[in-house]
Amino acid sequence: MQRILSLLGLVAALIVTSAAASAAHAQEVEAAIRAIPEYRLGSGDKIRVITFGEEALTGEFVVGGSGNVSMPLIGDVAAEGLTVPQFQTAVEESLKQGYLREPRVSVEVLNYRPFYIMGEVQNPGEYPYTNGLSVLNAVATAGGFTYRANNRRVYIKRSDSSIEREYPLTPLTPVAPGDTIRITERFF
Repeated sequence: MQRILSLLGLVAALIVTSAAASAAHAQEVEAAIRAIPEYRLGSGDKIRVITFGEEALTGEFVVGGSGNVSMPLIGDVAAEGLTVPQFQTAVEESLKQGYLREPRVSVEVLNYRPFYIMGEVQNPGEYPYTNGLSVLNAVATAGGFTYRANNRRVYIKRSDSSIEREYPLTPLTPVAPGDTIRITERFF
């Protein structure tokens, strides 16, 4: 009887150790998964600016190649590299400069910069970005993997970086606007 209890204790210890190792591996994979920083405006983004109570100052605008948004009354407002709340504050501050006393402005992104996918996918190219896009969604948008595709690793280059980084290709690997995704060929 004591031998059976010892075996049960050993089995329980193995299960606990295995579960701990599995949890540690899950944390490593999660740490390796790419973190997307807060979205920053860039050239080609289409935005809607609503100035409450001022129809003439409300409209849809495009961030130009220079990184500015040309708005009525206040002219060019720098947008490149700013988050949406930062741009909203910049517009409010510009309107306070002799135009409105307490402007209330709301900004939303209508169309994000596209993402690019190349390599071992059926239809490489440029595609529109949607919120919450993952690498697997991007591959599906491009017609799926070719038969030679490595479906374990993906290489992603951010639009604001010159470095391409390797990530595990999981359903949780996110894509940001302007990213270039490269699916490599597997060896076997």
